[in-house]
Amino acid sequence: MLWGCFSAKGQGRLIRVKERMNGAMYREILSDNLLPSARALKMKRGWVFQHDNDPKHTARATKEWLRKKHFKVLEWLSQSPDLNPIENLWRELKVRVAQRQPQNITALEEICMEEWAKIPATRLVVRPVEAFKWFVMVLQGS
Repeated sequence: MLWGCFSAKGQGRLIRVKERMNGAMYREILSDNLLPSARALKMKRGWVFQHDNDPKHTARATKEWLRKKHFKVLEWLSQSPDLNPIENLWRELKVRVAQRQPQNITALEEICMEEWAKIPATRLVVRPVEAFKWFVMVLQGS
């Protein structure tokens, strides 16, 4: 499994998660990777963190950790992980990696890291018109 983050300013870290992730591991990943990514991207105060409603994201301990770290968290619809903008990046990464046909887990990890870094900034910004069309499709059940 991979964990990654991004903003309109660029990609943050991408890491391989080698075991099943639980709430404690999720908080450790955020601490070790999200905050350094925000600093590296020169994110100013006031940025908003978004994740979906996976149980480890909404666990009481995770919410408390985010509150203590003074994160502003975007409230998310309970059954809408498909609307999460990072899903577009995961799709793009999957296509890019498949084109390179990694032969083993080590190559897979290396290719994932390389391709993540190569995703153009234009793919990181959700354009309002595209977002509106997507929301309409979702509402129509497409």
